[in-house]
Amino acid sequence: MKRAVCSVLTAFLLFGITLAASAGDEADVATAMHMWKENLAVGTAKNPDKILSLYARDAVLWGTISGKIRPTPALIRAYFVNAYKKLPKLTVVFKDPLIRVYGNTAINTGYYTFSYVKKGKTKTLPARYSFTLIKRGGDWLLVDHHSSGMPKATK
Repeated sequence: MKRAVCSVLTAFLLFGITLAASAGDEADVATAMHMWKENLAVGTAKNPDKILSLYARDAVLWGTISGKIRPTPALIRAYFVNAYKKLPKLTVVFKDPLIRVYGNTAINTGYYTFSYVKKGKTKTLPARYSFTLIKRGGDWLLVDHHSSGMPKATK
């Protein structure tokens, strides 16, 4: 129980959820997204399994730095192996997430900024995202993840 309360409070702080928001599934989804952020940061090209553990076996990924859809665990794994090679010391910061829960399905939409180190300099990659999660066995798992670079501002 104490751990669940800490998870809810972490979700409130991480995603700016007000106390008026539901402390149930919405906070659990926010916690799952926090785990995605944390697992992304500790993954490497040799060990992407931390981040992969958050995806359902039937998940689909349309990644930020890939031109093809990834509909299998092996292809999702290959995407992250490549991402960790191309974007060393990869981290992410979520901005303005919008989490909506519909029974055992949740959608989180917003934007995030990836940071990585290239030739000793920190670079950033702003992107927008849509995560669809489903609740299986009490856990929220990603089943659909779309991410794309932010478009250039129009004049």
